[in-house]
Amino acid sequence: MRVAMIGTGYVGLVSGACFSEFGTDVICVDKDVEKIARLEDGIMPIYEPGLDVLVENNVKAGRLTFTTDLKVGVKDADAVFIAVGTPTRRGDGHADLSYVYAAAEEIAEAMDDFTVIVTKSTVPVGTGREVERIIREKRPDAEFAVVSNPEFLREGSAIGDFMRPDRVVIGTSDERAREVMSDLYRPLYLIETPIVFTSRETSEMIKYAANTFLAAKITFINEIADLCEKVGADVHDVARGIGLDGRIGKKFLHPGPGYGGSCFPKDTLALVRTAQEYDSPLRIIETVVNVNTARKKAMANRIVSACGGSVAGKTIGILGLAFKPNTDDMRDAPSLDIVPALIAAGATVRAYDPEAMEEAKKLLEGVSYCENAYETIDGADAMVVLTEWNEFRGMDLDRVKDALKHPTVVDLRNVYDPAEMAENGFSYSCVGRASIGG
Repeated sequence: MRVAMIGTGYVGLVSGACFSEFGTDVICVDKDVEKIARLEDGIMPIYEPGLDVLVENNVKAGRLTFTTDLKVGVKDADAVFIAVGTPTRRGDGHADLSYVYAAAEEIAEAMDDFTVIVTKSTVPVGTGREVERIIREKRPDAEFAVVSNPEFLREGSAIGDFMRPDRVVIGTSDERAREVMSDLYRPLYLIETPIVFTSRETSEMIKYAANTFLAAKITFINEIADLCEKVGADVHDVARGIGLDGRIGKKFLHPGPGYGGSCFPKDTLALVRTAQEYDSPLRIIETVVNVNTARKKAMANRIVSACGGSVAGKTIGILGLAFKPNTDDMRDAPSLDIVPALIAAGATVRAYDPEAMEEAKKLLEGVSYCENAYETIDGADAMVVLTEWNEFRGMDLDRVKDALKHPTVVDLRNVYDPAEMAENGFSYSCVGRASIGG
């Protein structure tokens, strides 16, 4: 089995490396000459735990290679995966499919014999149909099938998600394509992974429905957290109490400053726009989008309130900038709303993130970036936890208190125990739980 992966972004690189770990010959294709050169030198373009070792091992084994030449990549491939970016299109919120369609045109010119073309990128319903039309127009006599195979990878645990997935979804009505995809995912049959075969349109919808449901679940617990603060309840206990219900489940019930990242913001918006186009509006998801946007902007006010109503002339130490731990992804991270608002309010901002600072420097100006957490809070008026990296959970609270000018901690990820913070004399503000001091 030979696979070509078009695009070496997050989805393409992780998927390609994991397929090669299954024993498949994979060639990853990207137009970015510098990125391919770095990959050939073993330098990863993204941070994902374990990815560098996985790539190195499979390159050494000869199962994983890289090229900038799409024709070389596609030639003789049994399956060609389109894993290019589908960012939000400026102006209307729709997914920008220009990279997908451009890849389809190039694949049409390069493929030989029967080829399965797989959309791995997150794409709106109907994209596979358009990809098929583009290829058929270019190569009317070609033998091929277009398949939908959405990814369900969580940044920070993507390799485990690929190797031990909850399910694999494959959208096709072509029997030959079904055989190719079954062979490709055969290693997962051995661990009894559910393989869901369905229509192409249904597969495309499953991806969007899954992401928007999870985004709604996050937004739900965030609003419950706000109510808990008003009525004196503890959102952690509420989340546990409802999460033990098998119909609800405990995942994605951790409150915070709002969802971000490469998937939820753009996918919720894209599905809203698709629904509006088909005159079948999704009012719940429209509200989720609006509530999440407002929440991220409101978080700066929480910090200002915890600092006595003003941060003018004060120094704020920010711990964590990425949208979640174990990634360097800054896309739609809450920090992109919170940090500029604090600076605009007159604060001096120092920040530290274990992996995301190089990306953050491209997006956040006026910030002093530090080498570690303790340097970040040294002499600061307040410490703010924006991303729940493990190293922030175990900080020495005596050292934290000594480092801060004022013992003020704003914990937007609830990594600390309010009772312990009270015992250590902190003014502690968190989400959905009783705050201490003021």
